[in-house]
Amino acid sequence: MAAALIWLIIGIVLMIAEVISGDFVLIMLGIGALLGAGSEALTGNIYIDVAVFALSSVGLLALARPALKRRFLSGSAIPTGIDALVGARAVVVSTVDYDAGQVKIGGEVWSARAVHESQPPIAPGTSVTVVEISGATAVVDIVA
Repeated sequence: MAAALIWLIIGIVLMIAEVISGDFVLIMLGIGALLGAGSEALTGNIYIDVAVFALSSVGLLALARPALKRRFLSGSAIPTGIDALVGARAVVVSTVDYDAGQVKIGGEVWSARAVHESQPPIAPGTSVTVVEISGATAVVDIVA
């Protein structure tokens, strides 16, 4: 039972160390050590424990780590704030021309202006697309 406790302590220490490194290596080794602790508790054979640790650690490093890294690194590409509004649909609240107007985007009323100076005024109730956010003004175009 003492060997299972050692495996457990090693697993926990590796997982805590992962918080500092953040590279998804030590967490995989920590999980392997926890599986080694479980193997020790079930079998009591050190050779089986080491094999379980080695196979699970290598398997996690080869299979789970790349998928987790892709998942977490791709999450940073999601637009937030005003960047998330570009391309959104809006409804004209008060007539929008090149100088002024108002639109409702996702329940909020924004000041707006048309994207083209030569564009005729856009009537209230018309659906538009947000082309860009310029300061606190949504630059919009008529939905095609």
